[in-house]
Amino acid sequence: MQIYLDYSATTPIRSEAIAAVQAILTQQWGNPSSLHEWGQRAAIVVEQARMQVAGLINARQPESIVFTSGGTESDNLAILGVARLYTRPQHIIISSVEHSAIAEPIRLLELWGWQVTRLGVDSKGRVNPMDLEAALQDNTVLVSVVYGQSEVGTLQPIEELASITRGAGVLFHTDAVQAVGRLQIDVQNLPVDLLSLSSHKIYGPQGAGALYVRSGVELVSMLKGGGQEHRLRSGTQAVPAIAGFGVAAELAAQEMPVEIPRLTKLRDRLFAQLSDIPGLIPTGDLTNRLPHHVSFCLEYADGEKLSGKTLVRQMNLAGIGISAGAACHSGKLNPSPVLLAMGYPENVALGAIRMTLGRETTEQDVDWTAMVLKQVLERLARLGD
Repeated sequence: MQIYLDYSATTPIRSEAIAAVQAILTQQWGNPSSLHEWGQRAAIVVEQARMQVAGLINARQPESIVFTSGGTESDNLAILGVARLYTRPQHIIISSVEHSAIAEPIRLLELWGWQVTRLGVDSKGRVNPMDLEAALQDNTVLVSVVYGQSEVGTLQPIEELASITRGAGVLFHTDAVQAVGRLQIDVQNLPVDLLSLSSHKIYGPQGAGALYVRSGVELVSMLKGGGQEHRLRSGTQAVPAIAGFGVAAELAAQEMPVEIPRLTKLRDRLFAQLSDIPGLIPTGDLTNRLPHHVSFCLEYADGEKLSGKTLVRQMNLAGIGISAGAACHSGKLNPSPVLLAMGYPENVALGAIRMTLGRETTEQDVDWTAMVLKQVLERLARLGD
């Protein structure tokens, strides 16, 4: 029995998106910047996808969608694109639980002399809007807070946070890679200026993403060249991947009214079935949470002997794909900075695991996974005695 529960890492490309990719590869493979018929056919494909992706977040101006290679590039374009507007370092605010696609360009800005404030979070991983209000300075030019945290599933109060920055005349960006297609997002009502999204999180192909740029917001492009994507992302567009992205976005918009409650029910079912395991601690906000996301820490984790990485390996042997909350670099297991920021001790953070659900997940999958994880933990506990 094979059960994939790592949909936050990537989703399988859906058949409709595969068909769109194949059609472009075989029939509409022109360069969309070319003026002849072959190029114009490809250009129509790109603009169709732009409208489909815009529709997913109710961006009424399709040109506000800038295609990129994925969520990481979109995040970098938002952060560095704003920073490069200024000849002197300014002040920027992020949360302490950002994805590395935000945290790393921010570290680069610090090397360039920028002042950075990292907002603390509570034990559930939530930012307090009052902390943001207090952190704003006269030279604050951008605030970036993740919409839905990938490791612990917590949703931030984005509307409230963005309203604070709008009132102060400060730009607001959110990395919504985990939330788009899993939650109803309407940028007409959500006061964000920049929003990142990714194709392969919504059953589209890998290698495509987008940055929503509200009309009137200026950015400096990171890539210099032919001036594609409204001069914000030079380079010939990856038309097959963009076409698949567009199809996946349109279908996600259609399916969310049914899929959101279905995933939420499965998520809560898995949490409930694992609630009686001693030492297995749910992480993140159980109420303000991504609908597909289940995560835990192991209170008695013990480095390499019993860690999230160990559990991933054992579950994989049982045919179940989950992920760990700690990254392995150069053979050393490191605790998640996100969990440390939430106040978890280092040894507990090393025992982090994540199970994320998707279109193919069933009640039977959830029940089987709960049973297998219990067996794995019991066996590992006996070995440790």
